[in-house]
Amino acid sequence: MAASSSSFTLCNHTTLHTLPQRKTLVTKTHFSVPTKSSESNFFGSRLTHSSYLSPVSSSSLKSLIFAKVNKGQAAPDFTLKDQNGKPVSLKKYKGKPVVLYFYPADESPGCTKQACAFRDSYEKFKKAGAEVIGISGDDSASHKAFASKYKLPYTLLSDEGNKVRKDWGVPGDLFGALPGRQTYVLDKNGVVQLIYNNQFQPEKHIDETLKFLKAA
Repeated sequence: MAASSSSFTLCNHTTLHTLPQRKTLVTKTHFSVPTKSSESNFFGSRLTHSSYLSPVSSSSLKSLIFAKVNKGQAAPDFTLKDQNGKPVSLKKYKGKPVVLYFYPADESPGCTKQACAFRDSYEKFKKAGAEVIGISGDDSASHKAFASKYKLPYTLLSDEGNKVRKDWGVPGDLFGALPGRQTYVLDKNGVVQLIYNNQFQPEKHIDETLKFLKAA
């Protein structure tokens, strides 16, 4: 639902000095201001007025430019809770390829579309010997409801506080206002072989990922 808004007019008085008299020119600028908080969906992320009006920090700008995990590097290990509240470590999957995707939020349109696309291709990933893991800042209860609703057969991990996202240097969008949507493809040794940034095309990279896994 769109936010309601009120309007006000700001008058700028400019004095023009002319001879033999002075004249005052009044210009009017019209502004529209939201009057109550609301949420809107933008490419798979819940965005509030306070988030996009907030100033951008230098650390946010830095994270847009410099990724900490790059192609050819060993992916750093972590331990997070899955949708059932059980701790899961990345090193658990050593010995098989892993498709690890960071997404903004459960239930948002783009994220739901992406999750279901992985679901629909999950058997193909299994046939290629790979595991699929989704990560967002939602808690385990949210993940469990999301996985149950859309019958997601793979693991969802809860990165509350976005610590792993920050450690990996996953770039944000809109100058850090939105959490980024990025997929990492790890080989059986845990080395990053492919990275896809797919904020605006949440499904496109899935076929490309499968082609890579089949050719590996």
